[in-house]
Amino acid sequence: MVINQKLVIFGVKNTTANSIRYIHKEVMSIDLIVTLSNKASQSNHISGYCDLADIADEFGIKCLFVDDYSFTNEKERKFFRENQFDIGISIGWQRIIPKEILQSFKKGIFGFHGSAGYLPFGRGRSPLNWSIIKDHRRFINHCFKYSEDADAGEIYSTKIFEINEFDTIETLQYKVLLVGREQIKQLLEDYKNDNINLIKQKEGPSTWYPKRTPEDGKISLERSTKDIYNLIRAITYPFPGAFLFIKNKKITIWEAYPFDYFIDFYDFKVGEIIDVFDSDFIIKTIDGSLIVKRYEYDGKIKKGMILRDVVQVL
Repeated sequence: MVINQKLVIFGVKNTTANSIRYIHKEVMSIDLIVTLSNKASQSNHISGYCDLADIADEFGIKCLFVDDYSFTNEKERKFFRENQFDIGISIGWQRIIPKEILQSFKKGIFGFHGSAGYLPFGRGRSPLNWSIIKDHRRFINHCFKYSEDADAGEIYSTKIFEINEFDTIETLQYKVLLVGREQIKQLLEDYKNDNINLIKQKEGPSTWYPKRTPEDGKISLERSTKDIYNLIRAITYPFPGAFLFIKNKKITIWEAYPFDYFIDFYDFKVGEIIDVFDSDFIIKTIDGSLIVKRYEYDGKIKKGMILRDVVQVL
């Protein structure tokens, strides 16, 4: 029996669940959620992962659990070949969807990608994280139709928002959700009216953000205070966090801010803890100091300890 699924959501993250709740309650009924099985999610180490089974049950939406991002399971591919689909929206899927799956949707599958400039500038991985790390001041959220090449599809709409000095990766995710809602609502209205208009990306060279791994969270104490601050806020919760070492123990820093650029800390070494105030502590940087307010460390923090970007062999 052929089943016609008008609206399908692809995703695996908390942001997916947030968007599903908004779309299904306020815009249009969702017919199917495509997400990773628990086993597949564990092997992919997804930051901000969310098991979407609960929200699927809450709204009575069918849920297809796939074994991997590439849909290598023949049973899954057969499902898409033998059923009918109108439009798909990818929210937090973070992988290329195979051409065979894309072609099974009458209107296509749409997703989001952003950067400080208009596509094809800033294709690739972890654009929100990179935008903070690189100290960009704006983020352009592109809603585009997926193609078989990464971030290369035709553009449906763009929305721009600010990246300010107080933003973290979490607050940027909130901003993406808010502007993304506007884009999704308009997209689905245009779908209902059979009036989805697309614009080709400009021809020319593209730039790419590289993949990030948890190991990339290691802080370099040769960087400026601002660079260290940007890294910490770019990969704080729900990402793995920035880190240093105290002797042979890792300290993960979840929240920190530039402290002072003018107080004379000449007698202290870079990375040394200048003082401890309640649960906060201050470390010297190459051009000032940093106050650490939230961290994870198996031990007691004391004045005079030295944070390093390499493990100290005891």
